[in-house]
Amino acid sequence: MKAEDIRDFNTREITQRIKEEQEQLSQLRFQHAVAGQLENPLVLRQKRRLIARLKTILREKHDAEATADA
Repeated sequence: MKAEDIRDFNTREITQRIKEEQEQLSQLRFQHAVAGQLENPLVLRQKRRLIARLKTILREKHDAEATADA
């Protein structure tokens, strides 16, 4: 998912998406560590980067709201 697409979401949707992605990442880490069933370990990197992208945009939205209120 690109940053342009994420910016169209509101803060509630972004927060929900972060939670979902973190749960998926946790499950993938478990599969990779314990079972060794993960076909493509690069999925872990992609999930981490998506979570970071979501958090960054969420922070940008909070900062923009704070400056708009001031």
